[in-house]
Amino acid sequence: MDPRELIARRAALLLEDGELVALGIGLPTLVGNYIPPWRRVVLFAEDGVAGIGPRPPAGEEDVDLINAGGEPISRLPETATFDSALAFALVRSGRLGTAVLGTMQVSGRGDIASWKAPGGPSPGMGGSMELAGKARRTLVLTRHRTREGAAKIVERCDLPLTAPRAASMVVTELGLFAVTAGGLVLRERARGVAVDEVRAATPVPVATEGPVAVMEDVIEDAVRGAPDGTRDGARNGPGHGDAGGRT
Repeated sequence: MDPRELIARRAALLLEDGELVALGIGLPTLVGNYIPPWRRVVLFAEDGVAGIGPRPPAGEEDVDLINAGGEPISRLPETATFDSALAFALVRSGRLGTAVLGTMQVSGRGDIASWKAPGGPSPGMGGSMELAGKARRTLVLTRHRTREGAAKIVERCDLPLTAPRAASMVVTELGLFAVTAGGLVLRERARGVAVDEVRAATPVPVATEGPVAVMEDVIEDAVRGAPDGTRDGARNGPGHGDAGGRT
């Protein structure tokens, strides 16, 4: 399985039925393609959309229907649009269940640095600070290392912070980590990756608590245990396009 698909599929299963979910730009937008059809969530964007549909096929985009990253979305029967003032009022009022964010760095204690790299262009922090600070929980999705091989899970972020101690869980192509008061706990590992390999690739202490599940097994078990008639695909189906961007 492609690493980005693995991360997005596993994160989609972490979403809870009935909650309002904000997907950040880049890798998190893929999560909408893999939400199980038996799980009802409302996807939200801080530019003023709730009930986001799948990415439209090429050539069928509507320039007036975009998410907060400027990527095309589609409308569902239940889709609602509103101004950004109301969107942020929803966030600040505590109605946002889960924020799913990409990052440049995340620390072992849950600090998130997602908006500015040294010497690189930055569009600004955007809504990430609000989402991470006000959501009931924040899932961080990221590749385990940068393209240059640098660790993205670090002891201490040396990039400007988006939010301190905000991450609840971190999902990479090597494993799923819970962020606890005592540090990172490895809950799941990727198939074919040993716990010691995860630790060797992660320059912060990584604890375990009992058996460590396999991410792909968890995904496959969820499909096998799905209600009848819902096993044929995800909510929006894979293949609606990769938004690219920050990972």
